Order: sequence, then structure tokens, then C-alpha cells
Amino acid sequence: MSPALRDIVSSLQRSGAFINTLIAALTIGGQQLFSSFTFSCPCQAGKNVYYGSAFLVIPALILLGAGFALRSQTWTITSEYCCSCVPQLRKISLLERRLACLHFFGITGRALVAPLTWLAVTLLTGTYYECAASEFASVDHYRAFDNISAGERQEILAGFPCCRSVPSNMALVRDEVALLHRYQSQMLGWILITLATITALVSYSLARCCSPLTALQHRYWTNHLHNESELFEQAAAQHSRLLILQRIKKLFGFIPGNEDVRHIHIPSCQDWREMSVPSFLCMGNDVQGNYSFLGGRVDEDNEEGRSGGIELKP
Repeated sequence: MSPALRDIVSSLQRSGAFINTLIAALTIGGQQLFSSFTFSCPCQAGKNVYYGSAFLVIPALILLGAGFALRSQTWTITSEYCCSCVPQLRKISLLERRLACLHFFGITGRALVAPLTWLAVTLLTGTYYECAASEFASVDHYRAFDNISAGERQEILAGFPCCRSVPSNMALVRDEVALLHRYQSQMLGWILITLATITALVSYSLARCCSPLTALQHRYWTNHLHNESELFEQAAAQHSRLLILQRIKKLFGFIPGNEDVRHIHIPSCQDWREMSVPSFLCMGNDVQGNYSFLGGRVDEDNEEGRSGGIELKP
């Protein structure tokens, strides 16, 4: 990939508007496929409302949960600032907490894009709402329902979304009820879009007004977080690989890919026992923590390992 194209891709990845647009587009496409292949209104009294409401609300809740769960920043903020079941290893300043809250508001805004898009598209389409609200339509002013009991009326209304054959005097009622539900659903969809837009604008303005950072500081802080995460992942991957290679060499006498197996040996029973107990916590006042299933059996040889360390060649 050329440097210019790489810069464009990196810029798009960091662009909130581009990512939100991509999420919304994928949600719209997924909703259309989901409706085409899975939705089929039961057209039975007492079941339509649950079925239609489930297709309207449950996917939105799943998308909301996924929006939070799939972002690594959510778990970073949770473990650093929200989890009180572990002792605090450092004092967190008020400024740092305000920045964390500001960052969490940004995560929440992006997590809400997919569920709000789902709700808006489904309401504008009207299929789910028409199924859920079918048996609650007000038809008292239609003469065709004058001599029909409440139970029979509900059964007839529940069958309207399926376009079942009805008497000729109820065909017009069915069409008018369908238009009414479509109108109500689309109005709710536009109201939701309007409220979401206004809320996003007000929230963004309040976040910037209450932020302890200036505009230039906020841009720098955003770039700093991105670069910090990217470089830390690279450094952590290389560091852990070098450390694991060192421990594997001391445990087995060779490293994978190396043809020099003159010092190969079988680990002792004590080695296997130590290797079976993971040591990955850095708690309290420990100077150094182990993050490996290989245990800490090579820690005493660290000084020797530094002199004859393993180099990872690119």
C-alpha cells in the first residue's frame, strides 16, 4: 500500500463521521436482509404485539450492547475508573476523571448509532409496527364491525397484516387501517430521528463546553490516544514474543525455527508443575509481575538472559 493511500485509510479510520456513516449503512443493509428472510407476522390475536415489538426492540438492544462491548476503550475505562473490587494502585486526579467521562460520552454516542439507525429504519418502513399495533386499531366508527363481538373483532384485526381474504365490506377498512399504521410508524420514525439529531448536537456542544481542554488540545489528545494505543500494541506484541522465546529456550533448550537443538532437554516434573499454574497478576506492591503460563522459573536467570538475549529479526 502506498504511503498516500495508507494516510487516507488511517485518516478515515480516525474520522468519527466516516465510521458512524459506515455503521449506519451496514445497519440499514442488515435490517433489510433481516426483514426479508426472518420476519413473518403470525397474524394471531395476542401474538402480533409481542412478535412485532420483539423484532423492533430486541435487535436494537443487541446492537447497543455490541456497540459497547466491541470497543476496547469501554473495558479500559471500566477497569481503570469504574471497577471498585480491586485496590487502587494509583491516585486518579479529578482532571483525569473528567477526561475519562468525556471519552465515555464519545463511546456512548458511537454505540447509539446502530440501534438508533435500526429503530429509525424499521419505523420508517412500518412493517414491524403494523404487525404489533394491528389488533389495537380503533374501528368503532366502521359499520362493518357493528354486530361483531370484541373477540372476533380482535381476531379480524390481527389478520389484517397478512392480507387474508376478508368480506368485501372490510377490504376498505383493512386498507385504511394499514395506511393509518404506516402513517403512525413513519411519524414516530421522523420524531426519533429529530430527537436523536438534537440530542447529539446538544450533547456534543455541552461536552465541548464542559471539557477542560481547548480545541487544539482536544485534537492533540485524540491523536495522542490513537498513537498510544497503536504503538503500545506493537511494543507489547514484540516484548511478549521476545520474553516468551527466552523462557521457552530455558525450558526446552531450543526455540521454534532454530535448527540448533544440541542443548534440547525434557522439562522436569517440577518444571511442568510450575508451568501449569498461571501467574499473570501484578497486584499490591510487587516490583515485577509475571504474565505467562510458563510461570516464573526463569526469573532468577534474567541477568544471564540479558547478556545472551534473543533478538527478533524483522
